[in-house]
Formats: sequence, C-alpha cells, structure tokens
Amino acid sequence: MIEFNNKEYNSTSEIFFDIFNDKLKLMIIWYLKNNPLRFKELFECLQPITKKTLTIKLKELEQLNLINREVFAQVPPKVEYSLTEYGNDLKPLIDEILIWSQKYTKKFAKTIDEDLQ
Repeated sequence: MIEFNNKEYNSTSEIFFDIFNDKLKLMIIWYLKNNPLRFKELFECLQPITKKTLTIKLKELEQLNLINREVFAQVPPKVEYSLTEYGNDLKPLIDEILIWSQKYTKKFAKTIDEDLQ
C-alpha cells in the first residue's frame, strides 16, 4: 500500500490516474509546457471553462507540486503559472500522447470542412 494525500493506493499508476482524473489538468500542463502563462491566457486557451473551475484546477496542480504560481509585486497585480521540475518531467509523456492522438485521429476520424461565412 502507498499513502499519498491522505489516500491509500495499491500502485503508483493509481496515483497518476487519480491526479489526472480529468482532462483539464493535463491540458493546463500542455499549455504551460513551453512557457509560463498568466491566468487570463490560460482561461482563453481552455474555453469553455469557468474562472472558478480554472482556479480550482490551478490550486490542485500547485498543491501537487506540478506548477508554480509566481506573484509579481506591481500594479495591477501580475500572476504567472509555470511548470515545476516535476511538471517538466511530464513533457515527454504529453508529447507521446499527442503523437498517439494524431496517429489515432488520422486512422479513425474524418476531417470536416466547414464554411465559416
């Protein structure tokens, strides 16, 4: 047994799946993998999402030591989110997931051309 965040797990893989129990956390890490972003930038990338939901997910990722929240002392206040060392360790995994999804989509999905008039 493994104890993590006041829960018991049978394996480390269960911890991974519990941490990433929704797509938003992985998407946040995806958007932060190349450079830090501000709350508004993340909010715009993740539409449709509420500010409350984004705030909750960011706090969860920060508590898990996967992202940093840096507050700059200026007016208006500026806050940037970036990956921690452990968040950066997820980059190759996320890149592999993208490669898989591209391959899978190419095989099983069809492109829909829409007239945007």
